[in-house]
Amino acid sequence: MKALEISRTGLDVEWRRLEVIAENLANVNTVRTALGDPYVMRHLVSGPKADFGAYLGRSDVAGVQVYGTEPVNLPPRRVHDPSHPQADGDGYVTYPGFDHAAEMTLMVKTARAYEANIVAMNAARQMYVKAMELGKRA
Repeated sequence: MKALEISRTGLDVEWRRLEVIAENLANVNTVRTALGDPYVMRHLVSGPKADFGAYLGRSDVAGVQVYGTEPVNLPPRRVHDPSHPQADGDGYVTYPGFDHAAEMTLMVKTARAYEANIVAMNAARQMYVKAMELGKRA
Protein backbone atom coordinates (compact mmCIF):
# COMPACT_ATOMS: atom_id res chain seq x y z
CA MET A 1 0.00 0.00 0.00
CA LYS A 2 3.05 2.26 0.09
CA ALA A 3 2.63 3.18 -3.60
CA LEU A 4 -0.83 4.62 -2.90
CA GLU A 5 0.50 6.67 0.01
CA ILE A 6 3.38 8.04 -2.07
CA SER A 7 1.05 9.03 -4.91
CA ARG A 8 -1.30 10.64 -2.40
CA THR A 9 1.54 12.87 -1.14
CA GLY A 10 2.24 13.82 -4.76
CA LEU A 11 -1.43 14.71 -5.24
CA ASP A 12 -1.36 16.85 -2.10
CA VAL A 13 1.73 18.76 -3.23
CA GLU A 14 0.50 19.36 -6.77
CA TRP A 15 -2.94 20.46 -5.52
CA ARG A 16 -1.26 22.99 -3.21
CA ARG A 17 0.91 24.17 -6.14
CA LEU A 18 -2.26 24.73 -8.21
CA GLU A 19 -3.71 26.76 -5.32
CA VAL A 20 -0.62 28.99 -5.24
CA ILE A 21 -0.76 29.46 -9.01
CA ALA A 22 -4.47 30.34 -8.81
CA GLU A 23 -3.72 32.85 -6.05
CA ASN A 24 -1.02 34.45 -8.21
CA LEU A 25 -3.35 34.66 -11.21
CA ALA A 26 -6.13 36.13 -9.08
CA ASN A 27 -3.82 38.82 -7.70
CA VAL A 28 -2.02 39.83 -10.88
CA ASN A 29 -3.61 43.30 -10.63
CA THR A 30 -3.54 43.58 -6.84
CA VAL A 31 -1.59 46.63 -5.76
CA ARG A 32 -1.90 46.25 -1.98
CA THR A 33 -2.94 43.45 0.36
CA ALA A 34 -5.45 43.93 3.19
CA LEU A 35 -2.49 44.82 5.44
CA GLY A 36 -1.37 47.54 3.03
CA ASP A 37 1.76 45.74 1.84
CA PRO A 38 2.51 45.30 -1.87
CA TYR A 39 1.35 41.93 -3.17
CA VAL A 40 4.22 39.52 -3.90
CA MET A 41 3.83 36.61 -6.32
CA ARG A 42 4.91 33.28 -4.80
CA HIS A 43 6.00 29.82 -5.95
CA LEU A 44 5.68 26.57 -4.03
CA VAL A 45 8.81 24.81 -2.80
CA SER A 46 8.48 21.04 -2.42
CA GLY A 47 10.66 17.98 -2.13
CA PRO A 48 11.11 14.59 -0.49
CA LYS A 49 9.79 14.02 3.02
CA ALA A 50 13.20 12.75 4.11
CA ASP A 51 16.78 13.40 3.06
CA PHE A 52 17.47 11.79 -0.31
CA GLY A 53 20.58 10.08 1.05
CA ALA A 54 18.39 8.31 3.60
CA TYR A 55 16.55 6.55 0.75
CA LEU A 56 19.63 4.96 -0.79
CA GLY A 57 19.55 1.24 -0.17
CA ARG A 58 16.13 1.38 1.50
CA SER A 59 12.69 0.47 0.24
CA ASP A 60 10.58 2.60 2.61
CA VAL A 61 10.12 5.78 0.59
CA ALA A 62 7.94 8.36 2.32
CA GLY A 63 6.82 10.54 -0.59
CA VAL A 64 6.98 14.30 -1.01
CA GLN A 65 5.93 17.33 0.98
CA VAL A 66 5.52 21.09 0.75
CA TYR A 67 8.37 23.04 2.32
CA GLY A 68 6.68 26.40 1.88
CA THR A 69 6.49 29.21 -0.63
CA GLU A 70 9.10 31.67 -1.81
CA PRO A 71 8.69 35.02 -3.50
CA VAL A 72 9.08 35.31 -7.25
CA ASN A 73 11.92 37.70 -8.04
CA LEU A 74 10.48 39.69 -10.92
CA PRO A 75 10.64 43.47 -11.19
CA PRO A 76 7.33 45.20 -10.50
CA ARG A 77 5.19 46.49 -13.37
CA ARG A 78 4.62 50.23 -13.43
CA VAL A 79 1.49 51.37 -15.23
CA HIS A 80 0.61 55.01 -15.87
CA ASP A 81 -2.87 55.52 -14.41
CA PRO A 82 -3.16 58.87 -12.63
CA SER A 83 -6.83 58.22 -11.72
CA HIS A 84 -5.94 55.09 -9.68
CA PRO A 85 -6.15 55.69 -5.90
CA GLN A 86 -2.76 53.97 -5.40
CA ALA A 87 -0.96 56.07 -8.05
CA ASP A 88 2.26 57.77 -6.97
CA GLY A 89 3.06 61.45 -7.51
CA ASP A 90 3.97 60.82 -11.16
CA GLY A 91 0.67 58.98 -11.82
CA TYR A 92 2.17 55.47 -11.89
CA VAL A 93 0.71 52.43 -10.16
CA THR A 94 3.13 49.65 -9.17
CA TYR A 95 1.77 46.15 -9.74
CA PRO A 96 3.54 42.91 -8.77
CA GLY A 97 5.97 41.46 -11.28
CA PHE A 98 4.32 38.66 -13.20
CA ASP A 99 5.27 36.42 -16.12
CA HIS A 100 1.89 35.27 -17.41
CA ALA A 101 3.30 32.74 -19.90
CA ALA A 102 5.56 31.13 -17.28
CA GLU A 103 2.72 30.91 -14.76
CA MET A 104 0.35 29.32 -17.28
CA THR A 105 3.09 26.87 -18.34
CA LEU A 106 3.67 25.94 -14.70
CA MET A 107 -0.07 25.43 -14.26
CA VAL A 108 -0.19 23.00 -17.21
CA LYS A 109 2.89 21.11 -15.94
CA THR A 110 1.36 20.91 -12.47
CA ALA A 111 -1.96 19.62 -13.81
CA ARG A 112 -0.09 16.95 -15.77
CA ALA A 113 1.88 15.92 -12.67
CA TYR A 114 -1.40 15.69 -10.76
CA GLU A 115 -2.87 13.49 -13.50
CA ALA A 116 0.25 11.30 -13.49
CA ASN A 117 -0.18 10.70 -9.76
CA ILE A 118 -3.79 9.67 -10.33
CA VAL A 119 -2.69 7.22 -13.05
CA ALA A 120 -0.01 5.80 -10.73
CA MET A 121 -2.56 5.40 -7.92
CA ASN A 122 -4.97 3.58 -10.22
CA ALA A 123 -2.22 1.27 -11.50
CA ALA A 124 -1.13 0.46 -7.93
CA ARG A 125 -4.73 -0.17 -6.90
CA GLN A 126 -5.24 -2.52 -9.84
CA MET A 127 -2.06 -4.42 -8.95
CA TYR A 128 -3.17 -4.77 -5.32
CA VAL A 129 -6.60 -6.04 -6.40
CA LYS A 130 -5.02 -8.53 -8.81
CA ALA A 131 -2.62 -9.74 -6.09
CA MET A 132 -5.55 -10.29 -3.72
CA GLU A 133 -7.42 -12.25 -6.43
CA LEU A 134 -4.36 -14.42 -7.01
CA GLY A 135 -3.99 -14.95 -3.27
CA LYS A 136 -7.58 -16.16 -2.99
CA ARG A 137 -7.01 -18.75 -5.74
CA ALA A 138 -3.92 -20.20 -4.10
